[in-house]
Amino acid sequence: MIHPASIPLASVRWDAARRIIRSVHPPIDLFEDIADPEDWPLLIAAEQKTNPRLVESIGTLDLVPPARRVAGPGASFLMAPFTHVGPDRPSRFSAGAFGVLYVADRFETALFETAHHHARFMAATRERPGWTSQFRELVLDVDGRLHDLRGDAAFAAVLDPEDYRVSQPLGAALRQQGSDGVIYPSVRDPDGFCAGLFFPDLARNVVQGRHLDYHWDGARVDYVREAGAGVFRLVR
Repeated sequence: MIHPASIPLASVRWDAARRIIRSVHPPIDLFEDIADPEDWPLLIAAEQKTNPRLVESIGTLDLVPPARRVAGPGASFLMAPFTHVGPDRPSRFSAGAFGVLYVADRFETALFETAHHHARFMAATRERPGWTSQFRELVLDVDGRLHDLRGDAAFAAVLDPEDYRVSQPLGAALRQQGSDGVIYPSVRDPDGFCAGLFFPDLARNVVQGRHLDYHWDGARVDYVREAGAGVFRLVR
């Protein structure tokens, strides 16, 4: 296993970074409307007595330390990846015990990353070809000191295209030791970089961008339709 101490730190500041998510997930009013996160636990305790679905929509709030919670416009998109976790939602740097907010430094990188993972889901569930799920682009700023996995061949196993057996324990070890996250070369786009943020307060200024549809041809996502702009073929 790669020792966390061997990974250098880098100051990462991305203005207008990109994240693409399924449009099916609506904003959570609690995160958007209540300005002070310190008030959330009491409000949740009172509200769930009459609204048992509240916990389902908010997720597990205790997974985010109170000092690192965010609120206000766009906060749902930052908090949700950390409050809705589990072993059925693993990712490159987490087996599901904690959340990670994944962002890309540019739109094309986010597009190729999400198209790949959407294709894996469609293949696993044996979906028929056609236009499938709707997605939305999020534009956000990132600012933090992240462990840097760029430009060192020693980190190749962490960036395996399909195997997360090295990257998941590394992510857990880094987070346990207080890391804010990682920056690494995109596995799906050789021209881009990604960041995996371990806490929501490392991102801010979230606004919604493009609305997208993905077309599944039975083997891959081959076309993307952007509302108001047309249909584009994915060539990589």
